[in-house]
Amino acid sequence: MQIRLSIVIPALDESDRLPRSLERIGSFLGDNPEWLPAEIIVVDDGSKDGTADVARAATLPSGVGLHVANHRNNLGKGAAVRTGFGLTVGDWVLLTDADLSAPIEELPALAAAAEHDCVAIGSRAVQRRLVEVRQPRHRDLMGRVFNLIVRMLGLSGIHDTQCGFKLFPGHLARNLSSVQRLDGFAFDVELLVIARWWGYPVREVGVRWRHIEASRVLAVRHSAQMARDLLRLWWWRTTGALPRPPEGAE
Repeated sequence: MQIRLSIVIPALDESDRLPRSLERIGSFLGDNPEWLPAEIIVVDDGSKDGTADVARAATLPSGVGLHVANHRNNLGKGAAVRTGFGLTVGDWVLLTDADLSAPIEELPALAAAAEHDCVAIGSRAVQRRLVEVRQPRHRDLMGRVFNLIVRMLGLSGIHDTQCGFKLFPGHLARNLSSVQRLDGFAFDVELLVIARWWGYPVREVGVRWRHIEASRVLAVRHSAQMARDLLRLWWWRTTGALPRPPEGAE
């Protein structure tokens, strides 16, 4: 039985929010059978609050499978996504945050923009009227500066790389998981840079989005990490060290 959609959810200490999110995703899939059969892959990135246990206890509709993967220690969101992508088998792979700040109901907007050879990414920048609750001012400024640096890196035409709502052709997601190297929050940029390097278009789609408190992003610590990782990515791109598609890749 071929899986139509794989949904990857990286999770760190999400025992409070994850049950509601899984229920909402399950309800959406049950109401939209064109995405069935589907699988949800939760990657618990070293949580201390029983995230994996509450994920396994979720009740999902017929046609929706659930797999929970565990990192014994916290390795970073990029590492969790790499693990999740590597476990998928679906025709399409959706990356979404555990808090559903971009609601699962926005999937059709991505799907409408996606094709077999295209990555569709949710964006808070191309239609700002869709942002229902904005980030705090300092977070918004940090995001704008970060995305300016990203465009200088060569991702021209993309205004928001960090929205946690992205749709990949399944074969591309799995090939990317085999070569992605960044463990931190700059992994989004790495995935998009490599996808373009391999010749895959990236289409930015305005989606509804709502800032949710209790973010796992630590402004000072993670900003420094992301700046360091962007420099590494710039160096790989400049020196031609970006990975090539795996042998036999589609």
